Amino acid sequence: MKIIIDTNIIFSALLKTQTTFGHIIFNSHKVFEFYCPHHLRAEIRKHWDRLKRISKLTDEQLQESYDSLLTKIIFINEAIIPQKIWEESEQITQDIDLDDTDFIALKFLKGKLWTGDVELKNGLKTKGFKAVLTTVEIQKLWSKKKQHK
Repeated sequence: MKIIIDTNIIFSALLKTQTTFGHIIFNSHKVFEFYCPHHLRAEIRKHWDRLKRISKLTDEQLQESYDSLLTKIIFINEAIIPQKIWEESEQITQDIDLDDTDFIALKFLKGKLWTGDVELKNGLKTKGFKAVLTTVEIQKLWSKKKQHK
């Protein structure tokens, strides 16, 4: 199953690799394929010092966590997203959060968005965008799929 991971899930996985976020991402081989827009790499670097401060990790430890995380995610170049998808995604996010447009635009992959952002999830669902999963929902799916392997 294709899963599009938003920024807050990535940050949570970096900050807390031993929690549900990290556990699912690092142990989902043959269960989930994780996708993010390419710009997320720059977003992580932009918040590097804050991530380091919150996590209380050294630069080296955070870098190691980041490098490990990168091996589990397929980054999609935003340039390959069809223009029509961008426009539809902007319509969906315009009164929720335009910063999430690129995550919604990855819908062309036919995946589901994993988010911890309640406002985003609720806003998307009211607009009929149902391909959204919370951490609890993804954990249930993960457990079910792991049992059937």
